[in-house]
Amino acid sequence: MASQTSDFATLQIRRTFAAPHEKVFRAWSELEALGHWMCRDVPTHEVKYLELNVRAGGRYRIEVKDPAGETYLGQGVYREVKPPEKLVFTWAWSKSSSTPDESLQSKDSVITVEFFARGNSTEVVLTQELLQNQASKDSHKKGWEGCFDKLAEYLGVS
Repeated sequence: MASQTSDFATLQIRRTFAAPHEKVFRAWSELEALGHWMCRDVPTHEVKYLELNVRAGGRYRIEVKDPAGETYLGQGVYREVKPPEKLVFTWAWSKSSSTPDESLQSKDSVITVEFFARGNSTEVVLTQELLQNQASKDSHKKGWEGCFDKLAEYLGVS
């Protein structure tokens, strides 16, 4: 039986940052750097890393609290870590509250982030696979684009 992929199953975003290859990779792999831009696409979010172990088989957990007091947990496992060229990790969201909403529990998607040296700049190619539907793809696209804007600010290249 041949497998089928839907148009919404994969999201790809490319962005070039006027920063060295190694610096951009560190922004994705070091706690202090991640805290400045990851999941900060909405200025009113409070973001806290609960766990970060950037190695193959290592886990991460991010807690994001919105102004209404709802808390969301992003989590996954690193499948591949190849400094300063590539990261592959799973990604899933869940909502934490006294009455969790099953519809806000997402299945794992897989994210591959590739870093390409382009002279004094770095091209980042993010590919997120196994998204569940078009709404999920649209939401993740908006979120990643906002995060990339914050990453550019952090790198001092906005």
